[in-house]
Amino acid sequence: MKNLSELEARLGGLVVFRGLLAGEPMTSFRAMLAARRALDGSDTARAAFVEAVAAFEAALLPCGSDWSAVLLDTVMQDENICIRKAACGGAGALAETNLTRELDILQQAGAVGLADLLEGCPGGESLAALLPPGWEVSSLDYAAAFRARLAEVSEKGYGIFAKYHVFTVEDGELVPVRYPDPQRLDELPGYEREREKIIANTRALLAGKPANNVLLYGDAGTGKSSAVKAIANEFAGEGLRLVEVKKNQLYQMPGLMDTLAQNPLKFILFIDDLSFSSNDDNFAALKAILEGSVGGRSQNLVVYATSNRRHLIKETMTDRTGDDIHEADTRQELMSLSARFGLTVTFQRPDKDRYEAILLDLARQYKVQMPSDQLFIKGEAFALRSGGRSPRVAKQFVELLSAGVRM
Repeated sequence: MKNLSELEARLGGLVVFRGLLAGEPMTSFRAMLAARRALDGSDTARAAFVEAVAAFEAALLPCGSDWSAVLLDTVMQDENICIRKAACGGAGALAETNLTRELDILQQAGAVGLADLLEGCPGGESLAALLPPGWEVSSLDYAAAFRARLAEVSEKGYGIFAKYHVFTVEDGELVPVRYPDPQRLDELPGYEREREKIIANTRALLAGKPANNVLLYGDAGTGKSSAVKAIANEFAGEGLRLVEVKKNQLYQMPGLMDTLAQNPLKFILFIDDLSFSSNDDNFAALKAILEGSVGGRSQNLVVYATSNRRHLIKETMTDRTGDDIHEADTRQELMSLSARFGLTVTFQRPDKDRYEAILLDLARQYKVQMPSDQLFIKGEAFALRSGGRSPRVAKQFVELLSAGVRM
């Protein structure tokens, strides 16, 4: 017979995993143990126990029916001092001692089934008829699983970084993207040579070598944004995470970057469709991000930006004939922003041969059956109507063919 009162008390003494006590389904599990301890044969206590069991199952079911597996998954996702310090020498002897003790406590908690709750309690047989069907439990080694996670924290991450690999920013905080764009590199025909430069830079980042900020510059629809998203998907398993940042959020980044600098994972700050007006306050914020603070730029973070403008600053003839005494210096400062990206990769509108190669590859992906000469003629006509050749136009054309739309 399991000593559930002792287990309840030991759960209250968690230190490393104390954050688990505030979330579900652990909160409902502890309330269920408390209700079981309060059983005294009275109708009030019986009703409270039945309600606590039902509340626990209601909290458990959205996560799964196996309580042992659900609790282990919660343990693996917990952001605690031991997992945060794993990549830099550990959290110390006291934390390590608590970790070993608490993993044993949590494994005991994960093994508690409905039969264990009813065993030895007042009126157990009659209570069974009032309770919902019991949950599953299984034999799992919590200590071995968590130790394995500590060993691979640089690739798997911890907390929300272990569950998601793409994030956006809201009010200076990271928000996970639950359903990111599933774009893959092998689905992007053409521009392999351009993408290879970015991939090599990303591999350097993942290997802990010096990596450059990257500006992907070129015509609209040539796959600049898709390339960044596909690279993030490709290397997520190796510890790469993507944070998409809007231009008007750049001023929020310094604090967030300081937080990310302490993370064992590697990060791409992704700024899509970047451009500035000459008096844009966000210009200075981006300069600070690219150059780093007085403490230097973090080695686990780079900026990848896409733009249709090589110099990023919208400049008019009026700007060149204004009343700025040091106009040449001002213009040089504005134009120098793009030079702060160590690597600039140009995506030009495809010529006829490249466009046709893209059409053939996309037709194969979408299983479009059409003679190549007809595919080229119709694809070229579609491009003319759509404003010119581009991978985006080619994809739209092939998707229409795949949907059965007559062209």
